[in-house]
Amino acid sequence: MERSSDQMNREAICDELRRLEIEVVEAEQALAEHEALLLALRRERQDDSRVVSELNLMREQQQGRQQDRLRLLALLQR
Repeated sequence: MERSSDQMNREAICDELRRLEIEVVEAEQALAEHEALLLALRRERQDDSRVVSELNLMREQQQGRQQDRLRLLALLQR
């Protein structure tokens, strides 16, 4: 049984979406851990500049993942 090109594309999009969903969840956990570290550093009045920079980068990357997720969802709606 041959699958149509549309069905194969749809399956590829679904595979990519599943992979991306896992990345989003893992990144949210990492963000939460870094935010907790940031709070601890600030409570102890320690230098937090490195953690702030990392958090900003992580947030940008997460925003990119979210945009990719929305793009894939939109493709599936077609």
